[in-house]
Amino acid sequence: MPAGLLAAAVIALLAVLGIGTRYFVQGDLNAAYVLLSLFFSTNLIICYWEVCLFLRRDQIEQRAGYWRDWQRRSGRSPAVRFLASRVPLRRALSPTVWADAWATYSQFDGSFADRRTYGFNIDIANGFFTPVPSLFLYAAFTIEFLPATVAGILGVMLFWQWTYGTSLYWVSFFVAGRQHRITKGQLGTFIGAMNAPWVLCALAGLYVSVRLILEGGYGALGH
Repeated sequence: MPAGLLAAAVIALLAVLGIGTRYFVQGDLNAAYVLLSLFFSTNLIICYWEVCLFLRRDQIEQRAGYWRDWQRRSGRSPAVRFLASRVPLRRALSPTVWADAWATYSQFDGSFADRRTYGFNIDIANGFFTPVPSLFLYAAFTIEFLPATVAGILGVMLFWQWTYGTSLYWVSFFVAGRQHRITKGQLGTFIGAMNAPWVLCALAGLYVSVRLILEGGYGALGH
């Protein structure tokens, strides 16, 4: 299965599990829940990739050079090549496979092939520290096993750090002048759009979380 399709399938599966469970248990849902379900599911996949970023950091630094040479010779996009490459299901969890996601992304932002940078370190921090609270909050939003106020407080903390951390990543990218090394299309697609969910969806999550605190109920998610 192509790497991009495999990742999308896992995200869809995680989201459908949440959406289906909420509808079965609570009998309702709304657009806010669906959006956050997709966001949590995406973040969980990215967290695994970010763990791979740490575990295979030496390999990524080497592969970044390989993909740079490949792009120079072929004139094609390493990112597209990677997403279209076939991943056997038996290797679906291989850190070596997903290390190439970062080696190809580093063609747009070299910080992911440099362990001394903010971009590298904020991502591995997200990978190691947010999966558990993400799952916990996803479950709370789905089956409402926590008091809404408690879930809201946890949500405010989690969504705010995503908003702040990603915004600071963008700042660090421009301060370092990396925008001059790529095209405007690449800047908008790979730096802007691909990171935007961790700001825009997180802001939506902040709104929902504040409502949970103020209202003392889960009405913001479907009642």
